[in-house]
Amino acid sequence: MNQYLIEDNNTVAIPIETFDIVVVGSGPAGGHCARLLAKSGKKVLLVEQHNNFYKNDFSSAGTPIETLEQFDLPQTVVGSFWKKIIVETTNSSQAWESSKTLGAVLNFAKLREFLASEVEKYGSEVWLGYRYIQYSQNDNQIIVTLKQSSQGQLVKVSTKILVDATGFSRAVMYAKESDKPDFLTSRGIEYLIEVETEVYDRYANSLIFLLGQKWMPKGYSWIFPMEPNKLKVGAGRIYMDRKKISNEKPLKEYVELLINKYIQAEKYKIVDIHGSTLKYSCGLNDVYYRGNVIAIGDAVSTVNCLGGEGIRHGMYCAEIAVKYIIKSLDSQISGFNEYQSEMHRIFATKWNISERLAIKRYIKDSDELTDRAIGYLKYMKAEDIIDILFNYKFEKISKGFGYYFKQKISFLFQRTKAIFRK
Repeated sequence: MNQYLIEDNNTVAIPIETFDIVVVGSGPAGGHCARLLAKSGKKVLLVEQHNNFYKNDFSSAGTPIETLEQFDLPQTVVGSFWKKIIVETTNSSQAWESSKTLGAVLNFAKLREFLASEVEKYGSEVWLGYRYIQYSQNDNQIIVTLKQSSQGQLVKVSTKILVDATGFSRAVMYAKESDKPDFLTSRGIEYLIEVETEVYDRYANSLIFLLGQKWMPKGYSWIFPMEPNKLKVGAGRIYMDRKKISNEKPLKEYVELLINKYIQAEKYKIVDIHGSTLKYSCGLNDVYYRGNVIAIGDAVSTVNCLGGEGIRHGMYCAEIAVKYIIKSLDSQISGFNEYQSEMHRIFATKWNISERLAIKRYIKDSDELTDRAIGYLKYMKAEDIIDILFNYKFEKISKGFGYYFKQKISFLFQRTKAIFRK
């Protein structure tokens, strides 16, 4: 049955299409949310402002191997697999390697394309090239206004629940910029480069993070492998209280430093340059819902500050939200306060610690302190480093201290024995 929107002084009735849920933003959180809701039999509209999934291919997309099984993702969305982590500082280098595969680097565009195809497979709709404009309440329905990019035409749809999956812009949840809370802001830029086979092979199985004044002050840079002969080379900087670092260099200079001085690629081709912004609400003070409008993913700061990882968390956030969206549609609950409570219960303690560690490491620590911290961790297993970076098992940091001091004591003991033998 068609819904009608009355316009022009109540003289014209315009039929509009109706949905159970409209999801604005087809990133990992939005795409997975729409996928699960469509699979459950709900009528879903997934809206994406770009006309294809390769125009907004901005994520470095490193993730633990468990992500593929956890969210039922095919290997077709994987750019490469890795089993080694390398950390380079201004003055030192440390590597942790496992005999088994530890994680994957996802092809971000293919991941989003796959999730959207799942939405359509389960009988719902995906609209590419439509930008969100605004929403309004009309009795028990939400009227959403979208703008078609190619023709500039305004289109209105009706929905019972509206999902803000617009990332750092939080375009649906906040009508005005001044309404937003203070954020810890991170900006990054990444080059996708094509290199010769012998160069690619040096980095094919590794995630490389570079820290310190030499490589990336007040942030970190990275080198991740993608498909054969392609590398992701990026740099990101963290800002507090919206203040800029004095005399800062452009991020692209640090990316080019990696290519020319670290990778030392004499011949390479730039395939793509992309960048993005992440805004994290310290203390998780985001607005999670307003009536039947609910926010997910980066729109509610669903990210690991220390590891800079968001895809896995955004998709997990979507799964939590979907439970309450279905309950709301089935009239089992009347609001989304339980959704916010569950998100805080699962993540708040972990993210608060991760937030403090990220500020200390990327903004406050000197090169000397960074080198010392890496020294404490050097005797740990690769799996332990994964647990600290990706799984919030911060208690393992003390395990690293234990290994460090045990090795130091052993060294001093052996040295003392050698002296007495003389």
